[in-house]
Amino acid sequence: MKRRTLLQAPLLLAPLAGWADSPMVGSLPDARRWLDRLAAARGAQSTGAWPLPAVLEHLAQSIEMSLDGYPQPRSALFQNTAGAAAFAVFQWRGRMSHGLDEPIPGAPALARPGDLATSVARLHTAIARFEQHGGALAPHFAYGRLDKAQYARAHTLHIANHQDEIVL
Repeated sequence: MKRRTLLQAPLLLAPLAGWADSPMVGSLPDARRWLDRLAAARGAQSTGAWPLPAVLEHLAQSIEMSLDGYPQPRSALFQNTAGAAAFAVFQWRGRMSHGLDEPIPGAPALARPGDLATSVARLHTAIARFEQHGGALAPHFAYGRLDKAQYARAHTLHIANHQDEIVL
């Protein structure tokens, strides 16, 4: 699956989406509570292409990069057109859909298999750092400039989307 699927899929599949579906987490505090349950669960795993620690590491990378910058952003034209439109659809639907095995462009390789406790701690730290951050945020590599509330929503939807392939 190509990166452009991130942007095209919601536009093409929106009419087929289950509008009553809602994310398992609805906020970053919800995500932290879910992460605590995940850490305490025995046998938690990912049903997708990445092992569970790699999924959590990917989620942490996304949050960290919203603070520190994304290594390979799309063009400003893309961010202000297709990227902004995709994010608008995700917000409207209340649900994100993207290739769950697609790394963030230019992001460091995910640890495989990785350590679950380390990955849980990294994601907790990334969420806390984001929540406490009061400065400027980096433009999203695809969606462009987002304010803190929009970024919080984007991170929440991203976590919820990856929850689709995590079983406790």
